[in-house]
Amino acid sequence: MTPTLVRQHLPHAGATPSVDLCARARDWSEIQERMLVPLYEAVYERLDVGPGTRLLGLGCGSGLALLMAASRGAAVTGVEPSCPERLALARQRLLPETRDTRARAETRLVDGSPRDAADAETPAYTLVTAFEPIGCLAGDSEGLGEALAAATPLAERGSAVVLAGWGPPERCATSSVLRVATKLADPLRSTGSWRPALRDDLEEVAQRAGLRPDGSGRVACPFGYADVDSAVRGLLSTGLFDSAIAATDQVQVDKELTEALHPHLRPDGTVWMPNVFRYLIARVP
Repeated sequence: MTPTLVRQHLPHAGATPSVDLCARARDWSEIQERMLVPLYEAVYERLDVGPGTRLLGLGCGSGLALLMAASRGAAVTGVEPSCPERLALARQRLLPETRDTRARAETRLVDGSPRDAADAETPAYTLVTAFEPIGCLAGDSEGLGEALAAATPLAERGSAVVLAGWGPPERCATSSVLRVATKLADPLRSTGSWRPALRDDLEEVAQRAGLRPDGSGRVACPFGYADVDSAVRGLLSTGLFDSAIAATDQVQVDKELTEALHPHLRPDGTVWMPNVFRYLIARVP
């Protein structure tokens, strides 16, 4: 909100920012990814995820959502096409050497598209999740549509497909911070710049993918950080500020991002931003 506020886009124009991708992936895993735990929990509870669930996670990132599903007894497969550094962290979480053989056999992680997770011996999936929230970047649903087109043929008829998105800007305190990215990146007119979430973002993606909507929900996902430095690192780890860095420089983005966080700084030095995320449950016809 992975993949995952959370979609890691590099700009389509201008220079690619010079970043330490391994450090960014660690910041994502250690700071930012946990912000969406309430979303994962709400979806798993509503869909009764547990033994017998065969889950395909699109854009699985560093694997926290998969780990939570596996802890409920689900067999999980994650695909991550854009960030091998995050996927390496997912392997450490989900496929440690000490993990029992049966659990390891029910966990797969794939560097690529959903088609790369398909073979003749793999049973059809009963749940497909796309937890990387859309609706804050121009054009951020396009890649999701391609992933869904590849994933839905691998799922059983009637299986749930879960899409996630940002809630209304007026209910997402982080929206004011994300506007920094748009202000700084505007000279590039990048398709990766921030835009306000629209009410029907998720339904439009589901419709284009040929899915049948079957319910939705909203979940409070506050972004809480130990201090401003952690907040800056966490937000930068999303990739949402890459266009701004390319248009200006890292120092300028860090400065303006820090200033934008000041209204959310509490007396004890922590940063707290209430947000609401939305999810849509659709069904494979």
